[in-house]
Amino acid sequence: MTPSIVDLSVAVHDGHCRWAIERVLARSYEAGDTYQATQMTMSFHSFTHMDSPKHFDRDGFTTTEITPEMTIGPAAVIDLPGESNRAITAADMDASGADVYPDDIAILRTKWDQQRSVEELNFWTNAPYLEADACRWLYDKGIKAIAYDFPQDYCIRDYVTGARMPEWKENTSHIELLLKGVIMFEYLCNMGAIQSKRPLFVGLPIKVEDSDGAPARCVVFDQEQPAPV
Repeated sequence: MTPSIVDLSVAVHDGHCRWAIERVLARSYEAGDTYQATQMTMSFHSFTHMDSPKHFDRDGFTTTEITPEMTIGPAAVIDLPGESNRAITAADMDASGADVYPDDIAILRTKWDQQRSVEELNFWTNAPYLEADACRWLYDKGIKAIAYDFPQDYCIRDYVTGARMPEWKENTSHIELLLKGVIMFEYLCNMGAIQSKRPLFVGLPIKVEDSDGAPARCVVFDQEQPAPV
């Protein structure tokens, strides 16, 4: 039976509460052109996207070194507390991470997007967040990539509101995972639709060379993948 496909990607659009994009019709039927063509300017770290280590490490590897084998594969869905302002710890990982194996892609599911809209400021300012020990728990499991449905570092709320510029060391998941080579997919949605505990995750960033990140389309094929033997 063909597995269902669950789209985990936030749509790129104008007027978002956090991210500004510039989208124009360079060619349009209304202007008398025989075809339509759109141009867009946006940050590579907005909407659903992938981070490469270069994002936080001057000497880190870039998107050029990231292959499909690093962003596609069996995934472990880890169900985590989705309460407002809840710190997620290693103990929470222990409670739900029994099926995480080396080279898995970890899908961290809080269903936060079912409680707050990504279009609203309180999605960013009241979210659950990861403690460093939770990140180290994941790294010790040997995962190759990770995907989040919530703004995973507490300091992200300060970036969004402009209250202050967080210190580099406050970017917990980036330091504990990304700098150690774990590829990160940020700001996914719709994880509540995943039925499998070990689906096949497909993260496809735009193939842009020598970058610190790239916009990505992320989906899962919702069919149980076998655990390694």
